[in-house]
Amino acid sequence: MKNVTRRGLMAGTAIGATATMMGEFSWSSQAKAQAPQAGTQAAMAGKQAPSFYRYKVGDIEVTVVADGVSRFPLPAGFVSNVDTAEVKKALAGEFYDTEIFSNNYTPVLINTGKNLVLIDTGLGENGFNQSKGSNGQLVNNIIASGYDPKQIDTVIISHFHGDHVNGLLKADNTLAFPNAVIRVPGQEHKYWMDDAEMNKQTSERMTGLFKNNRRIFTNAEVAKRVEPYEAGKDIVAGITSVATNGHSAGHHSQIVSSGGKSLFVQGDVTHVPYLFVRNPGWHLTFDQDPQMAEATRRKVYDMLAAEKMLVQAFHYPFPSAAYIEKTPTGYREHMIQWSPTL
Repeated sequence: MKNVTRRGLMAGTAIGATATMMGEFSWSSQAKAQAPQAGTQAAMAGKQAPSFYRYKVGDIEVTVVADGVSRFPLPAGFVSNVDTAEVKKALAGEFYDTEIFSNNYTPVLINTGKNLVLIDTGLGENGFNQSKGSNGQLVNNIIASGYDPKQIDTVIISHFHGDHVNGLLKADNTLAFPNAVIRVPGQEHKYWMDDAEMNKQTSERMTGLFKNNRRIFTNAEVAKRVEPYEAGKDIVAGITSVATNGHSAGHHSQIVSSGGKSLFVQGDVTHVPYLFVRNPGWHLTFDQDPQMAEATRRKVYDMLAAEKMLVQAFHYPFPSAAYIEKTPTGYREHMIQWSPTL
């Protein structure tokens, strides 16, 4: 079979174009209108369509709502137990930038028919302002999806990292979801509110996380709405908590169930799939207990593969839902197919 090259394709196109000009009428030769690119128009500059996506789990409606993305130079040690060159090779193999890392954030709304539940909150209004709209888009996308943030009656937090909790507050420190009870993992809340744990931290990252969590969870309006939850119990009917510790001290995930169907909302059991699903032994620099995080990851992903359960993942590419296949070296995600209707 003859190899196809870009030069060959271009040459063939040129021959075809010449034949058209010499022969029958060509629409392309008659086209005169020029539409300005959307990014050059003041009202549209830099904007995409609102980012939300819906599907059903039994009788429960899931709305995936993007909070946006952060882009930053790939740090040395991003995978703490693998050389950076190997990480870049994996990124290049998926046609991703090997120098600038893109970190997606994807909370979900769960409408059970009785409760409207938000799982995790993104980076919030402060994030939106600081990133010039690259992230912190959650509230705007909730509104675009047809919901009002005031309709949310329950916010479930998977763990206390900034991309999961900062969106609880607006830039003026008022509540983003004023009518919602805030359900938090009991073990996680206890850890971050423990002065002894805070005082023994030495890393800039952990010190910053304690400071940020105290800022949010000692806010009077947040504090009076906080209700801890424990593993193995329903948070609301149809949503059950699961302990998935390792990424943080009290990290939890949720199983959404209805009509014999189930969805695993994993928080940060894995980070981006093309690194940490394919290579479950790789340790993300943000994992608080890397060995425990790996053990949790393997246990959860063995279950997802065996039960063919859909997983909704905070850092997967939008709309961030996939089925999992076990492979000889790890796992492989199979992203759901986009559907225009429920």
